[in-house]
Amino acid sequence: MIRHATAVWNGSGKEGNGQLTTQSTVLSNTQYSYLSRFESGVGTNPEELIAAAHAGCFVMKLSFVLGAAGFTPEKLETKCEITFVDGILSKSHLILTAKVPGIDDAKFQECVKDAEANCPISKLLGQGLEISSIATLVA
Repeated sequence: MIRHATAVWNGSGKEGNGQLTTQSTVLSNTQYSYLSRFESGVGTNPEELIAAAHAGCFVMKLSFVLGAAGFTPEKLETKCEITFVDGILSKSHLILTAKVPGIDDAKFQECVKDAEANCPISKLLGQGLEISSIATLVA
């Protein structure tokens, strides 16, 4: 399987702007710029997209890990914080809240660590970024 996205940039780094389009068209000529990346402009940015990819990949992998352990999650919600300072991505931190009937916290944390280490995006990011997580099991 090969997935793709396209980026178009017009103009200088600071004054220019770009558009991102994904194969699925979920993003279709979606605006990004210096302002949306480094300040608070309208549009997306690469770090936000990495955070979305990591959060999505992690919760899907966790669902599979939990299933293999005999548990079906009712809800897995993850926020991913990407640290980007001085032009360097340094950390991806996953903050998970989960409702998984019948599981104890020790087994849950074991499954979380498995998913954190083995989701494809973690494996990719782990080659240069610190990856961490905090997971809360709710009733």
